[in-house]
Amino acid sequence: MEKFDLYFVSLKNFVRDKFSHLSSEAIGWLAVVFIHCATIPSVLSLIIGMSDKLPSLDVVMFAWGGLLLMFIRALIQRDMLNIITIGFGFFIQAFLLALVVFK
Repeated sequence: MEKFDLYFVSLKNFVRDKFSHLSSEAIGWLAVVFIHCATIPSVLSLIIGMSDKLPSLDVVMFAWGGLLLMFIRALIQRDMLNIITIGFGFFIQAFLLALVVFK
């Protein structure tokens, strides 16, 4: 039991020391990147012919809906980093969709 307590304390100290400098803005920016990346593996596998299954419509709609809401939020707050990031992600997603549709 003493080893567990020592491990837990060292893990808590590691998390506190390494992640204390992260801001909520950095985590929000990473969230946008991760949401954009949600459908990329399945779309790329479709484009290169490894799979014939499209990503499910509900996943795509919720991802795009969440990104649209975050984009509107960024516009209201005039947050240029998120505006550029989300806008670039929309461009990449639309490009990949065009590759699938017009293949």
